[in-house]
Amino acid sequence: MKKISFLILFLFFFQKGYTQKVANYSFGKLGTSEYEHFSFWEKGSADGITYSFGKNDKEVKLKYLGKDKYEGKPCFKIQFPNSYILYIIPDKLDLKILDSAKRYSKTFSWEYEGPINGIGTFCDVCAEDEKEALKIIESNYLN
Repeated sequence: MKKISFLILFLFFFQKGYTQKVANYSFGKLGTSEYEHFSFWEKGSADGITYSFGKNDKEVKLKYLGKDKYEGKPCFKIQFPNSYILYIIPDKLDLKILDSAKRYSKTFSWEYEGPINGIGTFCDVCAEDEKEALKIIESNYLN
């Protein structure tokens, strides 16, 4: 009985102190029409995967379709509300994102979200660097 009580108490405190993390990747310059951004939240988060784009940063929720292989490389698939599917392939510390016809093919880099030159706010839930972002991707979407 003591073991069960301790386990329940441990889980309660662990859950209270645990914060979901997010890996943010972007292509293009923020505030321009070419800007694109993907957020990959740790599994269990209601946010899941989101995509935003353009000057106004319009956001769309995406569906995770599971692990796959693309030309022999481990990857996972995501789906837009209009059923358009993209493959997400880790490439060193970046993400190669493309469709099956290769009409859409871009390399996204980890995006820092926090103060620049002391201006702005710190993002507590964001991956601290590209290595942590890749760990979030690998452990939540490729395992």
